[in-house]
Amino acid sequence: MVNSRRMSLSDLLAQNRAWAAAQVARDPDYFARLTGGQHPRVLWIGCSDSRVPAEQVLGCGPGDLFVHRNVANIVAYNDINIAAVVQFATHNLGIEDVVVCGHYGCGGIRAACAHEAPTGYIGDWLAIAGWAQRAVDARLAAAGRVPEREAYLRLVVEENVRLQLTHLSHLSVVRDRWARTPGVPRLHGWVYDIGTGLVKAVEGSDT
Repeated sequence: MVNSRRMSLSDLLAQNRAWAAAQVARDPDYFARLTGGQHPRVLWIGCSDSRVPAEQVLGCGPGDLFVHRNVANIVAYNDINIAAVVQFATHNLGIEDVVVCGHYGCGGIRAACAHEAPTGYIGDWLAIAGWAQRAVDARLAAAGRVPEREAYLRLVVEENVRLQLTHLSHLSVVRDRWARTPGVPRLHGWVYDIGTGLVKAVEGSDT
């Protein structure tokens, strides 16, 4: 594998050719099967962070997951992009499980919790995660707790997953599907630990 810090576009294209050849060598019908259509089991809404590739994290291959990623795995009410993804996944592909997966060490959450808010579009976007920070702050104040910074950010990452699940449950495309098929899609909140490679369910997040 070429060092990613020095990888050129030509390197990436060469790796693609090698990968495609390896798939065909192992299974001559590999790509022919994929052209027959997709039947993913799960819609994964995750962070754009390059260290959190959904298929690799879950040991899946092409066709197993329907994936949407953005900074800090946010579900915004006015985001036509994510609404269209959710609608296509649940209405057209018949996906019954939707996962919002955050990750510890998230740069977006760290920026949202910074003393100086980011500016520009990223600041506007991350303001949505600010509600998760405020919920954590209120809970900690009520309990008289002051965790160290990294532990605090982990709490906000988890709370942000819960928050985005709430947003997801309010989208009309989800509510319409629930009206027709009660309880489906099922909503799940997960968090990925880059330091261990493990995914866990966020407590109090399953719907």
